[in-house]
Amino acid sequence: MTEGLVVLGWPQVGLAFVLVLLVLLLMVLTRVGRKGELLWACARMTVQLALVGLVLGWVFAHPAWWITVGVLALMQVFAVATILGKFRGRLSSAMRRVVVVSSVAGTTAALAWFLLVVVGLSPWYDPRYVIPIAGMLIGNSMTGITLGLATLVDGMRDRRAEIEDALGLGATPRRAVDPLVRAAFESALMPTINSMLGTGIVFLPGMMTGQILAGVDPGTAIGYQIAILLGIVGAVGTTVFLALVLGARTYFDPRARLRPARTG
Repeated sequence: MTEGLVVLGWPQVGLAFVLVLLVLLLMVLTRVGRKGELLWACARMTVQLALVGLVLGWVFAHPAWWITVGVLALMQVFAVATILGKFRGRLSSAMRRVVVVSSVAGTTAALAWFLLVVVGLSPWYDPRYVIPIAGMLIGNSMTGITLGLATLVDGMRDRRAEIEDALGLGATPRRAVDPLVRAAFESALMPTINSMLGTGIVFLPGMMTGQILAGVDPGTAIGYQIAILLGIVGAVGTTVFLALVLGARTYFDPRARLRPARTG
């Protein structure tokens, strides 16, 4: 116990794995597959978080703007790589560039506003604030872009004839794909909206729970949680909007005609 904080040692963390063993037993009894995947996921999660803990411990002890920027760049690279990996062979080079630009521009703008204006962070590169908050914004934006692009890419394939008919009747490319972009935008925002609807009644978010467990006053923790959820909405909405609007344009040539069907 340290200033009201119950510190978990590795033996106690190990006891938490008993719950995983319980799930494995239930999977055996019900003859459910993927037991190996569950074990691999638990092992990988544990190793990854242990390594991240070591890295963050060093970063927090040696705050410097170039280290913080380097960590943010690495997070962005992995986020973009994850998105592109979900659509391997299905995106054109122009669309891949759109993913990079929208992800970096949207999350950077939202992060800068949150840290510099909302929090008023000084120095601006303090890794204890920048890295955790950036992780939440980038992670949620990554999920949003993935969901939005999935709807857009599938829609452009399945409704190609409908879009061509609209163009033939005189519609602009923007007007022709507008219903599809709206549907994709709604699909991408829905998980974030649902999460906000359940926050405080159905569940307590991780950031707020962590702060309360660390001894932070609940009122302060709630203020931070409200702000970060609004920041996530801003980051997801901005990145997804850029990805969909700019991405939809890549399907048309300079003469406002649909480009030939492609898979990559």
